[in-house]
Amino acid sequence: MPSTSKRLIVLAVVALALAGCASRNDAPADLGDDDTFCRQNGVAAGSPEYVACRKDRDVQRSNALSRANRAQRNLGEYMMRNPERP
Repeated sequence: MPSTSKRLIVLAVVALALAGCASRNDAPADLGDDDTFCRQNGVAAGSPEYVACRKDRDVQRSNALSRANRAQRNLGEYMMRNPERP
C-alpha cells in the first residue's frame, strides 16, 4: 500500500476517534434530579443539610466526569501506542 494511502487511512481513523469525543463533556452518569434526591430524606430546602446534600451531588457529578475524561484520555493514549492492534 502506498504511503499516501496509509496516511489517509490513519487520518480517517483519527477523525472517527475524535468524532466520538464530541459530546464528551456531558455528564456520564445521570444522577437524576438533585432537588428531589435531597428532599427525599425530609430535608427542607435552604437548610444546612440540604446545602450539604447538593454540594455532595455536585462533587459526585464532577468525579464521574473526571473519571470519564481520564478513561477517554487513557484509551486515546493506548490507541496511539498500539496502532496495529484492533
